[in-house]
Amino acid sequence: MEKLKFFVSILIVAVVMPCFTVAQQAPFNRGVNLTGWFQTDGVRQIQFNRYSRKDFENIKSLGCDVIRLPVNLHFMTNGQPEYRIDPLFFDFLDQIVTWAEDLNLFLILDNHTFDPAANTDPNIGSILEKVWLQMALHFKDRSQYILYEVLNEPHGIADQLWNTIQLNVINKIRSVDTRHTIVVGPASWNSYNNLANLPRYTDSNLLYTFHFYDPFLFTHQGATWVDPSMALLAGVPFPYRADSMPVLPASLSATWVGDAFRNYANDGTVQKVKQLIDIAVRFRTERNVPVFCGEFGVYIPNSYNNHRVYWYEVVRKYLEEKQIAWTSWDYHGGFGLFKAGSNGLFEHDLNVPLLRALGLIIPDQSDYSAVPDSTGSMIYSDLPGDRLFESSYNNGTIDYYSMDRPNNGKFCLKWTGALQYNTIGLDYLPDRDFSELVKKNFALDMIVRGDTPGLSFQIRFLDSKTPDAYDYPWRMGITINDQMAPWDRKWHHLYIPFSELAELGAWYNNWYNPQGKFDWKAIDRIEIVAENGALGKGRFWFDNIQITDQDTAQIFDTSVFVDNTGYNQIQAELNNVHAWPNPAVDFLNIETSGIQPVNYQVLDFQGRVMSIGSLTQRAKLNVSAFTDGIYFLQVFGCEIIRFCKMSSI
Repeated sequence: MEKLKFFVSILIVAVVMPCFTVAQQAPFNRGVNLTGWFQTDGVRQIQFNRYSRKDFENIKSLGCDVIRLPVNLHFMTNGQPEYRIDPLFFDFLDQIVTWAEDLNLFLILDNHTFDPAANTDPNIGSILEKVWLQMALHFKDRSQYILYEVLNEPHGIADQLWNTIQLNVINKIRSVDTRHTIVVGPASWNSYNNLANLPRYTDSNLLYTFHFYDPFLFTHQGATWVDPSMALLAGVPFPYRADSMPVLPASLSATWVGDAFRNYANDGTVQKVKQLIDIAVRFRTERNVPVFCGEFGVYIPNSYNNHRVYWYEVVRKYLEEKQIAWTSWDYHGGFGLFKAGSNGLFEHDLNVPLLRALGLIIPDQSDYSAVPDSTGSMIYSDLPGDRLFESSYNNGTIDYYSMDRPNNGKFCLKWTGALQYNTIGLDYLPDRDFSELVKKNFALDMIVRGDTPGLSFQIRFLDSKTPDAYDYPWRMGITINDQMAPWDRKWHHLYIPFSELAELGAWYNNWYNPQGKFDWKAIDRIEIVAENGALGKGRFWFDNIQITDQDTAQIFDTSVFVDNTGYNQIQAELNNVHAWPNPAVDFLNIETSGIQPVNYQVLDFQGRVMSIGSLTQRAKLNVSAFTDGIYFLQVFGCEIIRFCKMSSI
């Protein structure tokens, strides 16, 4: 019996002791960074259709159990001084959080608001506290699959100052949310070298992150965002081989890049990679805290794929040997999991050797073959359509989520302030074959609203430029003006059969007149263009843009759109408007003082729009064609004059 007690005691010690001697682990194992989605200048530039629940399912099918989501969090607010988060951002993020929770995927909400070219502002603490308090309040009751990452890669800021800032943010989050894990990292770009400079935070629900891109000369060859640019550097091998080294560009010789190049025989080795990762391992062991590698990867364009794959295999295997969880940088971007130059389709374009190097599950792959569209498709309805990606050239404002009285659904697409030739662009990826739709005489169908008579826009398809030197991105489209739909602040339905579109020529460094070469089998993109002039303060709204053979769209909102744009500035002047003669026979003179041009409309007693135009200091309104009766002149939907029209007085 005593012998049995002895063995039981030994067993208990064997089971319990590792809890005190082995460092803690992250709650997940492996995953990816989902980049380029929420890294925008504002919430209304987010292309929410870029990824879907299906993409989350695909990522999980690779064997991943975590997604790190980089977010330009500070840009999702109204800015200083409140930094109040836009409710639309929470609307988007709530959907993503639900996908992750439903699939049992951990989701790291990574505050990626950083500029690699600028040092971290030493006063950033007040912003971080404001945004993270709001985030914590919003997500405090969600599952533990959600993690908060304070700030990606703080740099150019002293360790001690950053550590204090980070502690204050931790405390701010904990004032409302004691449940969720907070991801914290050191200064100097989340360097493993700076982990030891972190204080011994007393919060026991922290996850410590570091990033790994060594040897930097290899992982960032071709990168243009570093200083100096490494765009000219290509073909650096891993591991180092003297007979495989490229020629060092002369412009880099006297820079740190040149120094790294000359020292690459020492840095470009598997042993060196492991030695550097061991720095993070020692930190974890000494502090007994969980550590994970939030980013690691090799830039695709200038690196050899086989060398790139080998580096990933070395890094991944050593991280896992040391029981360090990881999220690779990235999924679809320049460091991604897909073949270089491909369409990035999960079923066709995954870089299989790279997946194997990462120890991921390899799904069946097949060659992509374009099939002609036969049923039409949605271009915009609350969101851009499937596999359509934002690619606009625009100096004004494009708002894909305008709530300015959409005709149907939650949002409409709003465009204003564009200069001539500015575009709303949506890129088909992969290219589409519309040849069958042309044979069946499908149509462009849209709901459109404008507020400025005289403006127009061109809507057009562009085909793909082939390698042929004499082939260009040919255009096929039509100009929409106020003869086709009056710009009276009301929604109008346009159904434009493909047979009514005309070839418009091509621009490729020079202008080329139409040559009958437009190819409906290779549609690259669709554009809405301020082809004939700038929009100025004029506005267009679009809803339910689609390709269809059913002319069945309806106008559900028949009202005149009214907002307060500019109203406060001119309200007093509009209250002092004079009109004569009243009753009017042929003309009505309107006069005010100092007013800037604003759009007006004249409605009859039944609410029908009889005239629209621009009101300045003095205007002369021709009413000779009006029937006798009472009329109302409105600005911003507000009646400023009621007058009578009579054939004779």
